[in-house]
Amino acid sequence: MQIRKVYREVNPGLLYDEIRDFVQKQGVSIGDAKLETYSLPNDSSSFIYRGTIIFKSGKDDKESLRAHLVGSPRDETKLILDIDEKLFPQEKVSALQEDLDFIFGSYEVKSG
Repeated sequence: MQIRKVYREVNPGLLYDEIRDFVQKQGVSIGDAKLETYSLPNDSSSFIYRGTIIFKSGKDDKESLRAHLVGSPRDETKLILDIDEKLFPQEKVSALQEDLDFIFGSYEVKSG
């Protein structure tokens, strides 16, 4: 399963930290995490953030969820959650989405 969201004027570092905490609250551990910054070619004082967090669960420590985000605080931040529903079941997905919507819902760009 894949969930895609776009947020406007949200600090990508804040979104990254909240995703990390919200997913860990669902009982999984972090396998790998990185948040990188890149300066814009035409404005070295502005940055784009790129983050990836891999979450693992179960005895086998298999990847259950992977979060990718790219964006800037001044514009929009795009988020993709790749979820293995066998290891991260629907009730956990729903709880994660409720947490994200409660904190970031007013910043979400609704498609359509």
